[in-house]
Amino acid sequence: MDPTTIATTTTAVLTTKRSNRSCRLVLLPYPLQGHINPMLQLANILYSKGFSITILHTHYNSPNPVNHPNFNFVPIPGVAEEKYPVSSIDNLISLMRYLNDKCMGAVEDCLERMALEDEGVACLVTDAQWFATQSIADRLKFPRIVNWTSNVSTFLTFAAVPLLRDMGYVRKFTDQEKRSDALVSGVELLKVRDLSSFLTSDPKGASELMELLVLGVKPAQAIIWNTVKELEELELPKLSHDFPSSHFLIGPLHKYFPPLSSSLLTQDQTCISWLDKQAPNSVLYVSFGSLAGVEESQFQEIAWGLANSKQPFLWVVRPGSIQGSEWLESLLDGYLEKIVEGKGYIVKWAPQQEVLAHFAIGGFLTHNGWNSTLESICEGVPMICSPRFGDQLTIARYVTDVWKIGVELKNGLERVEIEGAIKRLMADPEGLEIRARVNNLKEKVNNCLKKGGSSYSSLEDLVNYILSFKGGIK
Repeated sequence: MDPTTIATTTTAVLTTKRSNRSCRLVLLPYPLQGHINPMLQLANILYSKGFSITILHTHYNSPNPVNHPNFNFVPIPGVAEEKYPVSSIDNLISLMRYLNDKCMGAVEDCLERMALEDEGVACLVTDAQWFATQSIADRLKFPRIVNWTSNVSTFLTFAAVPLLRDMGYVRKFTDQEKRSDALVSGVELLKVRDLSSFLTSDPKGASELMELLVLGVKPAQAIIWNTVKELEELELPKLSHDFPSSHFLIGPLHKYFPPLSSSLLTQDQTCISWLDKQAPNSVLYVSFGSLAGVEESQFQEIAWGLANSKQPFLWVVRPGSIQGSEWLESLLDGYLEKIVEGKGYIVKWAPQQEVLAHFAIGGFLTHNGWNSTLESICEGVPMICSPRFGDQLTIARYVTDVWKIGVELKNGLERVEIEGAIKRLMADPEGLEIRARVNNLKEKVNNCLKKGGSSYSSLEDLVNYILSFKGGIK
C-alpha cells in the first residue's frame, strides 16, 4: 500500500468469521470520556475482525471490564491512581504533561511483560495524546498506530501552531482582537477572535503541547481517524503530503455497533420517556460534554435564553460544571417552576446517542466536541455552536461556515443571542434549509459504512495492514 495515499482501496474482502485471535493488539486509551469511548468503539470493531484485544489503562477513569467481556484489561501500576482534577483547560494541560512525563516507565514495563507472554504484541494502538509512547514502541520494536479521536481538519490546525507562533499569535489577545472576524493567514478557516479560545488562557503551554501531539503522531506507522472521507475531501491531499504515514478514515466509529456501556457518568434514562411525549423535531438538546464548564453568570444566561425561546428543551447540567455550584442551586427563584410547566427537562447526564436519534430532537446546542458533532451529523440534527477551547473552534467553523449545518453564538453565552439562535434554527425558514443540508450530509456519512463505502473499504485495508506485521517481539 502506498503510504502517502489515503487508504481507502479495498485489497481484500474480509469477514468476521476469519479468526486472527492469535494476533494481539494492545490499545492504550487516554483517560478522559471523549477519548475512552472512541478507543473502546475501535476495540469492538477490531475484535469483530478476529483480533485479540488488550486494553492497557490508567486507574484514573478506568473502563469497567464487566461491560467489555471480550477484552483483557491491564491497569498500569501506580499511574494516576488518585482522582485527577480536570475542571479546566489548565488542568487538562497538567494531566497530559503528567502522563507523558512521569508515567512512561510504568507503561514500558507493562508492554515489555506483555511482549514476553505467549500471545506477544502484534501492534500498539495509542491515543494521540499519549505522544511520548513512540519512543517506547521504538525500543520494543512494536509497530505503533495512533488513534486520532478528532477530525483531520483540527489535526492540520494543530500542525499550524508553529506558523501561528511565527505570526505572533501565541500570546494574550486584546479585547478588540477577541471580536475580530479577520481570517488568520495560513489557517484561513479560523478567525482572529477564535484564537484566544483555541490557544486557551495559557497560550504558550497549549501551543507547546499541540506541537508535541503533532510530533508524536508523525513517526507513527499509521493513523486511524474517526472521520469520513466525504466530510474532509479538501484536507486529505495536504494530510498525505505533510504526514506520509498510512491513513485510515474509518469513522463514524459509534455507528458500527449499538451504543457501548462506557460512560463514566450515570445516564438518566428518564429523559427518553419525556422525549417520547414531545412533538417531532420540537426539542432543543443542550449539552457541553464531559469536560467543558461555565461560569455562574453564563449558566444564568443559558437558563433564561432557553426559557425565553418558548421552545421545549432537554438540558444536561453535569454536576460540578458550573463554577461555584454543585448543580442547580444557582438558578434564580421561579426558574424551576417554568421547568415544571413542561417546557424543559434537566438531567445530570443523558444517553446522548439515543437522545440525538430520537424523533423529538430538532436541534443541538453544543460545545462542538468531535464526538458530539459527528453524532449530531449522523442523526441529521442541526447545531447551535458554542465552542469552548482547542479543537472545538475548528469544528464549529466547519459546522457553520463549510458544511453550513448550524448557527454560531458569536458573542458567547448571552440570553438574547441564545433565544435568537434557537428561533433561527427551530422556527425560521433558515432552519429548514439547515436541516435539509444536515440530512443530506447524514445520508452521505451513513452510506460510507455500507459495503463499497469509503469507511467500509478503509477498515478492510486497516485489517490487512495490521495483519502484515510479524507479531512484535516475544
